[in-house]
Amino acid sequence: MEGKQSLLRRLPAISHLLETEEIADLIRRYSHKIVSEAAGEVVEGLRKRILAHGEEDFDTREAEPGLIIRLINELVQEKTQPHLRKVINATGIVLHTNLGRAVLAREAVAALAEIAGSYNNLELDLATGERGSRYVHVADLLCRLTGAEAGMVVNNNAAAVLLVLSALAKGQQVIVSRGQLVEIGGSFRIPEVMAQSGAVLVEVGATNKTHLRDYEHAVTEETALLLKVHTSNYKIVGFTAEVDTKDLARLGHSKEIPVFEDLGSGVLVDLSAYGLAKEPTVQESLRAGVDIVTCSGDKLFGGPQAGIIVGRRELIEKLKKHPLARALRVDKFTLAAMETTLRLYLDEKTAVSAVPTLRMLTMAREELDRRAKNFARKLQGRNGITADVDIPAAPAAVEVIDGFSQVGGGALPEENIPTRLVAVIPRHTSVNS
Repeated sequence: MEGKQSLLRRLPAISHLLETEEIADLIRRYSHKIVSEAAGEVVEGLRKRILAHGEEDFDTREAEPGLIIRLINELVQEKTQPHLRKVINATGIVLHTNLGRAVLAREAVAALAEIAGSYNNLELDLATGERGSRYVHVADLLCRLTGAEAGMVVNNNAAAVLLVLSALAKGQQVIVSRGQLVEIGGSFRIPEVMAQSGAVLVEVGATNKTHLRDYEHAVTEETALLLKVHTSNYKIVGFTAEVDTKDLARLGHSKEIPVFEDLGSGVLVDLSAYGLAKEPTVQESLRAGVDIVTCSGDKLFGGPQAGIIVGRRELIEKLKKHPLARALRVDKFTLAAMETTLRLYLDEKTAVSAVPTLRMLTMAREELDRRAKNFARKLQGRNGITADVDIPAAPAAVEVIDGFSQVGGGALPEENIPTRLVAVIPRHTSVNS
């Protein structure tokens, strides 16, 4: 049995490792600093293991220079590879929150790259040469597409809700149905956002039923907003009742109280026309009489992460002048991608074909089948994979089967979209092996 000191002496000196041909090649490809730091970390890690456990947790072969050089190489690769990187989404969820949600349209990616690599007119009026507003790049498009009087964007929908409540209801009451006090990802809850804004939450109705009279009876001189939250990430079914948006808007207008609707995921296209479940559009909310609407930019809309705010001009102007607006404002990258995505929506057919989220959600079954079979053919022959499920000697078989996809991103929670799946069936392993 070897003692700890004997094991420590087996570890090669870092200076010796740096002189080897393999490490010298790493230094040429990366840098002396990166490689020497990696070598130090690897050797120090082995040293600590020896001191902590001795030969109980240390195989003497681990001290061989060849193995240590391999560990150094792996660590260098890990340190120099971008942490945020491209992955394959094989989950069947189109808007996967953990995988970055919406994929941008090619046109938006190109616009983003062009603006990122050059100076631009972010806050410059090219006609007058004077300072301009960054919101003008998207405001007109938002108005054309939704019918709103004015519009702006902030860095996400939670920020949009926070800004509206802070600017229009701080220190005053906001009435909302108890069944709409939603929680979204990361334990982010409407009541907590309202508390942060300084607004006073007034809950009305019950979890499953809220009537117009509940709102009406709760109105006081301190009421600043009537809030309607679209429960886009869950559904309450059965013995339920919800106040129609038009009725709530009429009540608000009769009391001279603005009505604010948070659509959550948000969409500009009627998805029911493409065989999906009905989701309220921004345009429909405004036509119903809602005074200010917020939604996300990187969910069903299919653009960059942003909080879209549209509505009455005087309300939007109050938001722009609020101190939080600067803290929550979007940068040139978001604006470039957002403007380009909005332009695609000027023609619905173009949007459905060019915006990846919409294209994937509305793709015909024939196209899904063609793509699945094409992918399955590419897998055949790789590592012995066969298309014949009856060949027992093959390590795995691949076949195309029916299945379902989901929208994700807190949208259409009950919608299972029929699709075609590529199934790889292992022959000699199981989930329990």
